[in-house]
Amino acid sequence: MAEILPIKAWRYHDKFKLKIDELTAPLFDVVSERQRERLYENPYNSIHLSVPKGPEPAKQAFETLERWKKDQIIVQDEDPGIYVYYQYFRLPGEHDSRCRKGFIAQIKAYNWAEKMILRHENTIVHAVNDRIDLLKSTKIQASPTHGLYEDSENQLEKYMDDAIVNPLYELEDYQGVREVLGVIRDPSIIAEFLDVMNGKQVILADGHHRLEGAIEYRNSCKNQLVESKWKSYDYHMMYFTNTNGNHLKILPTHRLFKGLKMSQDQFLEYLREWFDVKKFSDQDDLGAYAFHKPWSYGLLIGEDSYLLQLKSGKYDLIHSTYPDVIKKLDLAILHELIFNRILGIPMESQRSSENINYERSFSRCIQEVQTGKASFAIITRELELKQVLEVCRSGYVMPQKSTYFYPKALGGLLFASIKQDEFEFDYDTFFK
Repeated sequence: MAEILPIKAWRYHDKFKLKIDELTAPLFDVVSERQRERLYENPYNSIHLSVPKGPEPAKQAFETLERWKKDQIIVQDEDPGIYVYYQYFRLPGEHDSRCRKGFIAQIKAYNWAEKMILRHENTIVHAVNDRIDLLKSTKIQASPTHGLYEDSENQLEKYMDDAIVNPLYELEDYQGVREVLGVIRDPSIIAEFLDVMNGKQVILADGHHRLEGAIEYRNSCKNQLVESKWKSYDYHMMYFTNTNGNHLKILPTHRLFKGLKMSQDQFLEYLREWFDVKKFSDQDDLGAYAFHKPWSYGLLIGEDSYLLQLKSGKYDLIHSTYPDVIKKLDLAILHELIFNRILGIPMESQRSSENINYERSFSRCIQEVQTGKASFAIITRELELKQVLEVCRSGYVMPQKSTYFYPKALGGLLFASIKQDEFEFDYDTFFK
């Protein structure tokens, strides 16, 4: 089953320890353009490695990385470790804090067909290609993907709780989440982690593009002669959280559409063939609306807002090659009816369509629509974890950008090298 290893991590030099909050970076697609520009202003922020700018971004990232190593902006730990990562957060309206417990390690970049890592959503082609180019150039991973495992006995939590008492870093991120990172270096305890995870399948919660890029890179390196049992290109950095007793929250990802080639009235008429369309009083209030029923959505268009509910009996008229585990999902119905049938964008073409964009922030959806940058926005409701698990086990995938596990893992807390001389270690030490 899934093979993991500790990480011989690169981290910011200790002289930056008190400024680590200025050097970490959220994932690129969860912050606004203005927030991203502020990150780029800091010459040492990890965004310069994770999402480099310029006409040749992969080359730019390589040059930045080499300079950082030479100037000891980042330094490599002598020994590998399991990095314990706790995130303390509140959701709007909550008083008590939640804590999502997990750890960061390396996992083999298994091909999807091996069914060691199960995915649940489609990827966007150009985003995967960007990740491959960056990985080939830098051979460094600046942010972990997020994987789920199931352990009803919580066998690893006691070790994580002990390690987090004396953290390497403790900071508050851009959303007010308290991020705490500790490390385990005891070989006997690391062996416990490797042993427990060896019996698990991993469900990919976040980072489909980065992991697919790592898989493609691994496959491209298969014919390389590496005189080592442990080949660096085989591995990928991942943040692991237990589905049992953990605070796993999935927030919705809304859809923005640009370039509508019909009038608002005509679009609404097409929608009424499939949906009950009801005028909603105030756009600003739609973000707080509780969509209790399946196949229900909000619509922002022009200065107006509406509630959409799939008409009774229409579900059976939707002929799909997907099994019910996919077909019954809100987003599957949305992409099939609105984007495919009404707007004429085939399902496969939707993955690379420049007309469809994805937005987590309801307020930004309103802004995009009211300023005319987007023709309309579809407001979606959150998925349940059990739905994600069902899809993963079915072998099928959801539409792209179906889930938003909150909070996201930060980039820049540590970096994992897949350069062989930096990766090299006698990892047999950690196996029972």
